[in-house]
Amino acid sequence: MSVMAASASPVGGSLSDEEVIRRVMNGETPLYEVIMRRYNQRLFRVALSIVGDPGEAEDVIQDAYVKAYTHLDQFAGEAKFSTWLTRIAVYEALARSRKSRRQVQMPLNRDESEHEFPTNEPNPEILASEGEARALLESAIQALPPRYQAVFMLREVEGLSTAETAQCLDIKEENVKIRLLRSRKLLRAELYARAGVASSSAFQFLGERCDRTVRIVLRRIQGRD
Repeated sequence: MSVMAASASPVGGSLSDEEVIRRVMNGETPLYEVIMRRYNQRLFRVALSIVGDPGEAEDVIQDAYVKAYTHLDQFAGEAKFSTWLTRIAVYEALARSRKSRRQVQMPLNRDESEHEFPTNEPNPEILASEGEARALLESAIQALPPRYQAVFMLREVEGLSTAETAQCLDIKEENVKIRLLRSRKLLRAELYARAGVASSSAFQFLGERCDRTVRIVLRRIQGRD
């Protein structure tokens, strides 16, 4: 995964989401790039937590951006635009997972079961460098059950609030809290501490992958105009 710096933000990067969307709907389609560069990493992380494959996650977020663009007139403003967009990506990822027959258990608005999942003790010999530590952390996160992984990605990696995470995943706030607690237990506090890297550095969506997604989505939505 590339750790190169992403391209500089396009003109309009300081605008609010709502102002960008208003201008896009008024015909400034290229400005949609601002939205993509702003949320590429979040959508990649949550899509990856569901589909489990980086290439497939990239396809998911491209489809999500196109679907969001074609339904901008349906954005009611009842939730933040970022939440609305993330929910579209979640639904796209879940639909793709079902098609590939990958079992994803993310029950909506149900009480959590008491079942716990085992995890392996980390090998301290592979924590020699930050890069290896990050790789170990990413591997441990990807080993989480999907419903826990998605919550962990949004709460701990992306820094969303409990309420925002619940809205994105369409589950109760209490379930967000339970899943987050259990995901932390599964990752084991000592692994998290010994890795020595911030969770925000994991699963980066930068460099050519980010640029490629922007190019493909802009080409697709401009072809619709």
